[in-house]
Amino acid sequence: MAPKATKRGKAPKATATPKDPKATATSAPDLLTKSKEAYEQELKDLAKKARTQKGYWAGQLAIYVHSGILLLLIAIASNVSQLVLSPVYGSIPASIWHSKLVMAGCFTGWASNIMLDRALPLEPQELLPLIAIYIPPVQYLLFRASGYLGATYGPLITEFLTIFPLITISSACVATNLEYADFGPLPKFIAEGVPGLGSFGFFKLTERMSGRLLGKHIGENFYMTRIGLEGLLAASYTTIAPSKFLLFGLPALLHTTLLNPHLASPMALSWLNSGLEKEGWKVLDRQDSITGYVSVVESLNDGFRVLRCDHSLLGGEWVKFKDTGRFKGNQVAEPIYGVFAMLEAVRLVEVPNPVPDNEAKALVIGLGIGTTPAALVAHGVNTTVVEIDPVVHKFASKYFQLPSNHTAVIEDAVSYTDRLVNETEGAGQFDYIIHDVFTGGAEPVALFTYEFLQNLNSLLKPNGVVAINYAGDFSLPPPLLITNTIRSVFGPSSCRIFREHPRDEAQAEKHNGRDFTNMVIFCTKSAAGITFRNPTERDLLNSPSREAFLLPKWEVTEEDLLRGVNGSLVEAEKLGVLRKNETERLEKWQEGSALGHWEIMRTVLPEVVWVNW
Repeated sequence: MAPKATKRGKAPKATATPKDPKATATSAPDLLTKSKEAYEQELKDLAKKARTQKGYWAGQLAIYVHSGILLLLIAIASNVSQLVLSPVYGSIPASIWHSKLVMAGCFTGWASNIMLDRALPLEPQELLPLIAIYIPPVQYLLFRASGYLGATYGPLITEFLTIFPLITISSACVATNLEYADFGPLPKFIAEGVPGLGSFGFFKLTERMSGRLLGKHIGENFYMTRIGLEGLLAASYTTIAPSKFLLFGLPALLHTTLLNPHLASPMALSWLNSGLEKEGWKVLDRQDSITGYVSVVESLNDGFRVLRCDHSLLGGEWVKFKDTGRFKGNQVAEPIYGVFAMLEAVRLVEVPNPVPDNEAKALVIGLGIGTTPAALVAHGVNTTVVEIDPVVHKFASKYFQLPSNHTAVIEDAVSYTDRLVNETEGAGQFDYIIHDVFTGGAEPVALFTYEFLQNLNSLLKPNGVVAINYAGDFSLPPPLLITNTIRSVFGPSSCRIFREHPRDEAQAEKHNGRDFTNMVIFCTKSAAGITFRNPTERDLLNSPSREAFLLPKWEVTEEDLLRGVNGSLVEAEKLGVLRKNETERLEKWQEGSALGHWEIMRTVLPEVVWVNW
């Protein structure tokens, strides 16, 4: 609990001037006759004597502990705020203004602690529990205006009205506390800078460490969910900064526990679905996980089901066709996105010595709903799936037609392929490699680096084929950078690139030149080039989607790729390749790509689905 002796939350009396009458300062008339040096020496003597008083160091410890806890709490709150915003805006749009807003809150609170203390009719720290309690309902209301606010300024406005006041008041309280901290023999000019710099350094350190811990353990239990963490923060503030005004937080507390659909409880999900079903939608399951908020959403009117991760979709399939008409007995489901069927064309690439399906081995990097692995298994291919998120695998197995007869590796693909390549017989294991990780502005950059692609090349057999799916905006450089990197590994004449849909000039003009689409890059180790055989009836698996999309049609031209660098060959050459120690080169463009992806996603599913999780 906070050390509290005065209105400004100052340190206990133990930190003040000792009560010994003999130790009191010299009278005013005498001070006038003393030299500056003598006066400063007397103050030092008084401070030294104060340190010998009973309870002095306990008071000092209380100052540091209380200040440290306040800084730790805002560090955690900073990370939790980003977690809560990501399902509505996506992780990248949510982060655009975040660090600037956090720094502004720290500076504002630190610089205005005296002014806040005088202006407010109560202790500033008594506001902290109320602010923390009201954050979830304020977010709930603002999320409903996200379509109007947009992905650029929506997160800024939301955090300005939620996390910014919390950081500002907390920083002011820390600044006030540390006015009474004893920094011992440190020179004055150093002691004056230690509180501010030390506090900010401690905050940034705990922000980074808590972020890693949250990312590792999110979703493990109720308290490690997004709203659960906000509840824990509110409870912590109530303990560390008790307030006599807590009763005013009761409406917010009731709203969060009874009416907030984001709460991870069966009652909240039931209440959510009662409203969504009127709009023709239903959430079948949901869970916070290490890659984001994951849920299974079904369209009751149109009869399809999608797997959602934050503000994007990992895949979807038609459920209304299952076991009906011509689809009765099908081994695979009908995907709602043609690009997933196109990835299966690795089997159609003509190679010198084709391998029968029952002897072939495939490695799939990234699971989604399991469309491609399911098809490979249906053809009899021995299939290994590498998926970092256990919840994605669980939901794909439970709610989508992912067969159980595959090898699942729940691990980061970088570490897995590194280990596989370094094994004695690790090289040349797979006939097919499908690289289909979560993209759409938030791609795991490490999986598109030269070094990772070299691993895939090593794991591919001499006659093997790799297919890499990348969702990007052709009006920006990333598609060209990714293509350059892939071609540098497999050879420019060994790769061909295809789009999911042909370029739509009208749509591009409507979206300020943006041309966001999925592209699939097919590569082999052979310099002979890539050609596809015509698919047979067996290849199509009795699937209309595969009839339409299995054989790639819309090839990406050099002109398409150069559009991201304004058609400049010089700039294309300068772009080079992406290496693992240069991932910031791709990350700097993710912001624009993610904002474009956000707009597209808002047309794929209605706003009511996105904002209600």
